[in-house]
Amino acid sequence: MHAAISQFKEQIQSAITNQKNINIVGGNTKHWYGDVAHGITLDTKSYQGILDYQAEELVITVCGGTPLKDVEAALAEKNQYFAFDPPHFGEEATIGGMIASGLAGPGRGQYGSLRDYVLGTKIMDGRGEILSFGGKVMKNVAGYDVSRLLPGSLGTIALLLEVSIKVLPRPPRTQTLRFQIPQAQAIIQMNTWASQPLPLSASAWIGDSKDGQLWMRLAGANAAVEAGIIKMNLKLPAQLVPEDEAMIFWESIKEQQHSFFTDSDDLLWRFAIAPLSAPLPFEQTTLIEWYAGQRWIKGQLSATQAQQIAQQNGGHATLFRGKKPDNTSVFTPLSFNPLTAPLTIVQERIRQTFDPHGIFNTGRMPY
Repeated sequence: MHAAISQFKEQIQSAITNQKNINIVGGNTKHWYGDVAHGITLDTKSYQGILDYQAEELVITVCGGTPLKDVEAALAEKNQYFAFDPPHFGEEATIGGMIASGLAGPGRGQYGSLRDYVLGTKIMDGRGEILSFGGKVMKNVAGYDVSRLLPGSLGTIALLLEVSIKVLPRPPRTQTLRFQIPQAQAIIQMNTWASQPLPLSASAWIGDSKDGQLWMRLAGANAAVEAGIIKMNLKLPAQLVPEDEAMIFWESIKEQQHSFFTDSDDLLWRFAIAPLSAPLPFEQTTLIEWYAGQRWIKGQLSATQAQQIAQQNGGHATLFRGKKPDNTSVFTPLSFNPLTAPLTIVQERIRQTFDPHGIFNTGRMPY
């Protein structure tokens, strides 16, 4: 057994004995995401490395403490990548943090969420036992796919030791188009294009209640991209964005370094709602992604106001950044959308199975 894994087991068993909580930390670049965590730090960076990379099979297996930038560099050598555009939010981001946060960037709207690419995991549960789930191919699980529970769990279920992730070939050509149109038209147009056979890979609209810019990214074979440009340009006059400018723009959206995110210290709210929902009732500048399924609003909204608006549009709201009100979770309270009785039973069984002593209950997310 690897020395780091032995140390993790000792820490977990010590926490059980002393009735302490374990706060799992990798690069700590997303420490602000979620509620305040309490507990003894378990640092995953001592267990890192690429264990297996089958480029021809589009699968890579890595240790949880591996720097995300190292994995992406290895993929780039084979002209492959994570299509869901995981944000780093810092140089020290790890694969474990990527999985635990479950966050994705501009590509998520076209290619699916991080969860869709997790093939298998090896974890250490709340007893210090090592368990493996899934494998290295897409269809390998009979019954409940436990590996899919980990993305977005923020380390509150188990300690991720290793993960196998599906990757994709990088498209031969990428081109971004920019349109000047109001928000309501942009919502309809991006959903219309998303329903057509166009080689789209990302969308973003930024503007106020009156006007704004729609950015559409196409990716694929050169002929497909050219045909897409012609078809979209017939519908609306488009500006071809130079490649270097487009790369800077999409990176700034993924890493939240765009001026929309950095110009003020207002609360940042994330609305995950039905894509065809009308513009939300805010005067503030808005950023819309994922064909209008994800919308960012900055302002001093109350949690109740945000959740009610989200519910009216078939979704939920999260206080993504900013000082949260006292005694209020940044996540949608279950009281707004309570679990059904069967799901409540399933959730409790999962907790009891993987963390019977509650050592991973750090308070970072509703438990």
